[in-house]
Amino acid sequence: MRRLTRTVAAAALATALALVSGCSSDSDKSADKAAGGAALEKVTYLTSFGNFGRDSYAWVAKEKGFFKEAGFDVDIKPGQGTGDVIKLVTGGQADFGPIDLTGGILQMGNGQAKDFVAVAAIQQRTMAAIVSVEGKNIATPKDLEGKRLADTKFSVVYNLFPTYAKLAGIDASKVTWVNGDAAGLIGMLGAGSVDGIGQFVVGQPTVEAVTKKKPVVLPYSNVMQDLYGNALITSTKIAKEKPEMVKRFTAALIKGLEYSLAHPEEAGQILKKNVDAANPAAAAAELQLMAAYVRSNNSGTALGTLDSGRVAKSIALLQGAGALKQNLTPDQIIDFNLAPKA
Repeated sequence: MRRLTRTVAAAALATALALVSGCSSDSDKSADKAAGGAALEKVTYLTSFGNFGRDSYAWVAKEKGFFKEAGFDVDIKPGQGTGDVIKLVTGGQADFGPIDLTGGILQMGNGQAKDFVAVAAIQQRTMAAIVSVEGKNIATPKDLEGKRLADTKFSVVYNLFPTYAKLAGIDASKVTWVNGDAAGLIGMLGAGSVDGIGQFVVGQPTVEAVTKKKPVVLPYSNVMQDLYGNALITSTKIAKEKPEMVKRFTAALIKGLEYSLAHPEEAGQILKKNVDAANPAAAAAELQLMAAYVRSNNSGTALGTLDSGRVAKSIALLQGAGALKQNLTPDQIIDFNLAPKA
């Protein structure tokens, strides 16, 4: 595992320093017809954040022909986090994109967003975390009091922190948050201007590479075990008017996810082929680290499934922590008729 960590750290350094923008594969530009001869339906898909290994499965679905087989010509663009993806999908600038499901619940439950639904889980557990480094005197959640943390305001780590703080026994009023550009967060930590940053668990090797210090990771899942990670969303308009189209797209994307987990090195090469700044070794290693979060503890459960009971528990947890201003039910944020079946 240490060897894998060192590999990720060295390879991911370049991609950690800037947001990566994607470019379409030339081989797909002429692919305007499905196998049966029908014209492909054009779809715009947003990644969750940039074009890192954790989002490479969309490029795999495109490169391996899974989208084309399902009848789609997909334009993949880099997303900028949960709030940005929701805004673009509900505004009609994109058709699909993954968001952190808990972040979506917070936005909908506080009247900040509407008109979207989740249709599949990407990760069965949240990867959200606070990441610091040795030397900051942070070993437990309580140690965050009196410290400066940085994140973007679109991040689920930032928006979920009050709930995390309450459940972890932190006095949130004693923690100072500063706004940082997503691409520069790790650099801020390395420069010592902050004591910790919002980050996904799979990003810790990159933190070590940039800061040259051993990361200290406080996963949100340690105190909020029922929370899902990323989930695929679409607009309620598309879900209502084109349910079969949503099912076909979801199936193709999940097929790409499954293939990527089974062939992480090939997925890394595919990402590199489509995104010049990507590092294939970093992408492959990140997929290997992410696999445990994607697959359910029940190995017989299909990828992408969403459980109403678990979502209800997540909502109850957030309500109990005073994080939601409005009552919310699982059916309001998830279309279970469109989600993959267990």
